[in-house]
Amino acid sequence: MKKKLYKTAKDTNLFLKNFLISQKKTELLKAMKYGLLPGGKKIRSKILVDVGKIFNIKYNILIQIGAAVECIHAYTLIHDDLPCMDNDDLRRGKPSTHKKFGVSTAVLAGNSLLTLAFEILTNKNLKISDNKKILIIKYISNCSGHEGVAGGQYSDLNFENKKISLSKIKHMQVKKTGRLFSFCCIAPLIVVNKNNLIKKFKKIGEDIGLLFQIADDLIDHSGKAKIAGKKTKKDATKGKATLISLLGYKNTIKYSKKLKLNIFNELLKYKKKSNDLKQTIEFILNRTN
Repeated sequence: MKKKLYKTAKDTNLFLKNFLISQKKTELLKAMKYGLLPGGKKIRSKILVDVGKIFNIKYNILIQIGAAVECIHAYTLIHDDLPCMDNDDLRRGKPSTHKKFGVSTAVLAGNSLLTLAFEILTNKNLKISDNKKILIIKYISNCSGHEGVAGGQYSDLNFENKKISLSKIKHMQVKKTGRLFSFCCIAPLIVVNKNNLIKKFKKIGEDIGLLFQIADDLIDHSGKAKIAGKKTKKDATKGKATLISLLGYKNTIKYSKKLKLNIFNELLKYKKKSNDLKQTIEFILNRTN
């Protein structure tokens, strides 16, 4: 599993490096590269590749779309770490972008990575029809803005030190984390004109994202900063609304296992073709960083 994950990360990073090389040189590129490369496991790209494998999509198409996803993910991390947000000084075992380059540069680098994603998706080297590109951009925009990642981050900050219901916590975490995973499950369907399956895979993606967020919260609760590559035990200190704060540590683990089984049941139809996706989901649940 780790070998396949490493290959996807390596190929995604290579595409991003080459794409950045092709850009006009500006003062922000250094900060953009710092926040984007080489860290991170590129799990979202791996999910996209795994779903694409079920439908026999060309690998290089999936890598290009995955690269756009990673630009958006990197932008969210850079902004999440800012003093006005989660105020984190460490990311992936190194100083956060704003600690390295300053707050204003970090904000602008994050903004630039967001728009870079759309440059990648509209590039002539992405060999799919313009209509499909437009639909993909529509979905990724929706997943990134106030109905997705940005809205989820707003709720995450707004819920601090408040008693929040299970349904609201899940909704917040699906927006903050699940929607981008949802896009990774939807995009391959658009490429192969399987629009009738979008609703099904949208839910699978949201559940995978929720599982990823639960794993993140479990790492924060009981993990070590040296292994996690970031400060741990922050959620309790900041009064974050998480499933752990509501259900407790053991019940959250039980919930995550039930969620994983539900996802696997949805994938039964695809038999061996979904094995890579299942392995990635197992990795997400059992990771330590």
